[in-house]
Amino acid sequence: MSGASVSQKTPPLPGHVSVSKILIHPIKSCRGVSVDSAKYTHEGLENDRLWCIIDAVKVLVITAREMPKMILITPRIGTDGTLNVTFPEDSGCEPFSVPLHPTEGVLKSWTILPKITLWPTHEPVDGYICESIEEPHLSPSESLSKYFGKPVHLVYKGPQPRTIDATTSFPTLKATAKYQDMYPLLILSEESTQAVDAELRGRVGTQGIEERWKTENVPIERFRPNIIITGGGPFAEDQWEEISIGAEGAPAITLVSKCTRCLLPNVDPQTGERDKAVPFKVLMKFRTGLDAAQPSKPCVGCNGVPAGDGVVKVGDWVYVKKMI
Repeated sequence: MSGASVSQKTPPLPGHVSVSKILIHPIKSCRGVSVDSAKYTHEGLENDRLWCIIDAVKVLVITAREMPKMILITPRIGTDGTLNVTFPEDSGCEPFSVPLHPTEGVLKSWTILPKITLWPTHEPVDGYICESIEEPHLSPSESLSKYFGKPVHLVYKGPQPRTIDATTSFPTLKATAKYQDMYPLLILSEESTQAVDAELRGRVGTQGIEERWKTENVPIERFRPNIIITGGGPFAEDQWEEISIGAEGAPAITLVSKCTRCLLPNVDPQTGERDKAVPFKVLMKFRTGLDAAQPSKPCVGCNGVPAGDGVVKVGDWVYVKKMI
């Protein structure tokens, strides 16, 4: 199967492409939350990657690239204005809750770290060390440190805007984000991951790809998208430059680049274990050469930057306003 995008000279007609799932990842590299609707701003979905876990000594963001088992930490957005965090039962780690939207008074009582390293190649970011809502219990730092086996903190994004990189296609891009790897939104179609599964079947038994992949699929959650769509065909999003969701007049979302992929999708979100081959080795066979800045890296999904505030709901139609 070719890794090329579906060839389209014209945008899909309204009523053909829709939102099938919405995923919010409150804590960077931890388990995602499926929701029926979500508000968004120019910095992404509400509550998405608003928190991250850092090495308390190095003041460095930790991701599942280095610590795969952190993907088993489960944050849940409570209806009472809390973020409730739980751990695998066999970990022996105590759950905790933090405010979903800390007040100014609460933030003043928390320690702010002005220089947290997210990418060593970029300017540092800021964040507040979170404290638990219920004092008698262990702090988030204590519970998480037990799970990680070293001193760590849960931090909440501070007020300093984090400028993100311009792209080859949009060299004058001016945008900001929270603790996402770089861009505010990741958009991916169901058909794209189905194409990955089809390519995978033909490679079982090679490059360390195990027999179980003859029947198992790569869950779309492994790619950690925000907005999952259906109806456009495999990799149709590669050809889109600007979309709106829910209504033609909704804020434009510009797809500024393809999403280059690392080994994180190899981590099983159910077990926290990294597969030695899937899907990265498969992607390397048919999804490279798509990003002009990093042609050797495989790409799946597209990075999006919203022009304004809006709401996305499961079932919303996707309107393709501009093609590449």
